[in-house]
Amino acid sequence: MMMPNGTGAAMNASDAARRGGDLVLIGSGGFGRETAQAVHALSRCGAGWRLLGFLDDDPARHGLTIDGTPVLGGRDLIGDLPNASFAVCTGRPGDYVSRLRIVAGLGLPAERYATIVHPSAAVSASSSLGPGSVLLAHTALTAAVTVGAHVAVMPHVTLTHDVVVGDFATIASGVCLGGGVQVGKAAYLGAGALIGENRTVGAFSLVGMGAVVTHDVPPREVWAGVPARRLRAAGIPEPVGAGEAR
Repeated sequence: MMMPNGTGAAMNASDAARRGGDLVLIGSGGFGRETAQAVHALSRCGAGWRLLGFLDDDPARHGLTIDGTPVLGGRDLIGDLPNASFAVCTGRPGDYVSRLRIVAGLGLPAERYATIVHPSAAVSASSSLGPGSVLLAHTALTAAVTVGAHVAVMPHVTLTHDVVVGDFATIASGVCLGGGVQVGKAAYLGAGALIGENRTVGAFSLVGMGAVVTHDVPPREVWAGVPARRLRAAGIPEPVGAGEAR
């Protein structure tokens, strides 16, 4: 059974909602912008987060204000923010291991990472979330779902009973996982993918948009189609060291 790697203590959704303080998002692309809006929604519901801004390694973005949130500078500013919590908000299909690479490079303790749960998410009391994970609007974790650290769960995702999602995985919008599905470390599930009950998606694999997975996906492979079939090796080595926050 694949389990999250244990990069920090898990918490339930109500614990995540009670946290607060200064917050900085690393990466100002689409996922970062969506996470910022989730933080604003939490603030309207009385959460204690104070969103200071984004950090982004693209100098052209420094000093910009994006959707009302400033880009403070690059990750070199982290040392100037000793009391802030962070969420790493990167991970596009072409580089879906970027969060793993960035977190490895930062070397921060787990307690410095915020867990962000949009107020419209439905998370059962028997489910748990790791540090640095983000659940966006209208996600559902039904019963005994385990989500690891630094996992990105996009809008309208359904994780049903006994699903286990490994650290650094990305689950794009509209994905539905049947009961008992296990998603490996840093895997990427494309928008609208359906994963059948008790199936496994291996670490560092990518499942394409709209795929219907009826067989286990081995690690480091790309699968797509209805039903999903192997297309090729993923070509994703396990990243080591720092990467760019974009």
